[in-house]
Amino acid sequence: MTSKQRAYLKSLAMTMDPILQIGKSSVTPELTAAVAEALEARELIKLHVLQNCGDDLRGMAEILAERTRSQVVQVIGRKIVLYKEGKDDKKKIVLP
Repeated sequence: MTSKQRAYLKSLAMTMDPILQIGKSSVTPELTAAVAEALEARELIKLHVLQNCGDDLRGMAEILAERTRSQVVQVIGRKIVLYKEGKDDKKKIVLP
């Protein structure tokens, strides 16, 4: 992913609300399945990490991206933004 594409995805994510929260149980198989399902439906998602989660945010983002075969767009504050390109017939976001 180029820096131009990453900047475009960041601009799209700015107006989005987080659709999932990560709590003290951190990255579970259930969370991974929910993230994968959300990525299939939306391509670009934002996650909110709660204060009671003591794990490293960047590490959690990398684990989720690896397990869901997606890409980490941004980790800022307690938010994680992930992107996974949709299938040809379901593609909603066209990258520059």
